[in-house]
Amino acid sequence: MTPETAIVEIHPQYRVHTEHYRNPTAEKTIILVNGSLATTASFAQTLRYLRPHFNVVLYDQPYAGQSRPHNWHKQPLRKEDEADILLQLIEHFAADHVLSFSWGGAATLLALAQRPPRIEKAVIASFSARLNPPMRDYLQNGLNYLHACDREQIGRLINGCIGKHLPPLFKRFNYRHISSLDEHEYRQMHWHVHEVLSQNTQGYLNCAAAITIPLLFINGERDEYTTAADARLFAEYAAQSQFRMISNSGHFLDMEHQAAWHACRHALLDFLRPSSWLNQRHDQQTKDNQYRHSANTCLAT
Repeated sequence: MTPETAIVEIHPQYRVHTEHYRNPTAEKTIILVNGSLATTASFAQTLRYLRPHFNVVLYDQPYAGQSRPHNWHKQPLRKEDEADILLQLIEHFAADHVLSFSWGGAATLLALAQRPPRIEKAVIASFSARLNPPMRDYLQNGLNYLHACDREQIGRLINGCIGKHLPPLFKRFNYRHISSLDEHEYRQMHWHVHEVLSQNTQGYLNCAAAITIPLLFINGERDEYTTAADARLFAEYAAQSQFRMISNSGHFLDMEHQAAWHACRHALLDFLRPSSWLNQRHDQQTKDNQYRHSANTCLAT
């Protein structure tokens, strides 16, 4: 299915490339928030299991992807700006749900803390409530490579750390993308990483405390950078929080292998549309059982 693409103007200063995958049978719309240095293409695997159930909206930050040619890049985009862009897009597309990945979770929590009235539920994937030693070390190394605009080292660092569990093909795609970005994108991420390292992550917890809708936090069992244990710190602050750990998966979750893809699919759909999805699963299991019974009967005769 080809999406409807558009450039949406956010106030006077930002123009954002959007992709709207319409589903004529869907009642709800979900908007997806990228991680650092990512574009809409990074959600290709996630789209496969969301499109049959929702209208899906993807977008590129003003400094990245297909938004890049439509914006000036004179100063870095703050997470507060990213949160405001998300809030404006929620209204523009009348979104009901939000799904964020990795550092997209920071802007998403900030936006949700403002209690947008349309949003009913949100999923925060591969994000945690603190900077543990592996993440801090990863960011410190990244800060040096970003400052030097060393494309090769940045690509190797990401694939060797948070991307270590990606399959070889995805690692090649990831490296090709990361090592071919414009200089302003590296400047943007240098500013972002510096801000993350210099601030107290208590701010994320305070945001969670202001959020009243149900939240689902999803983390990979093998992710040593945004761990499931660190994500569970949100439980003390978020009034309605649930947690799922994806077995044998790292930071990139549904991109890493087929079993992780199925586990993420079940976790999201069980949370976002439990009754209809569970009924669908039950109907499919009934059909499978009937098929197996029929096959066994044929074999017996």
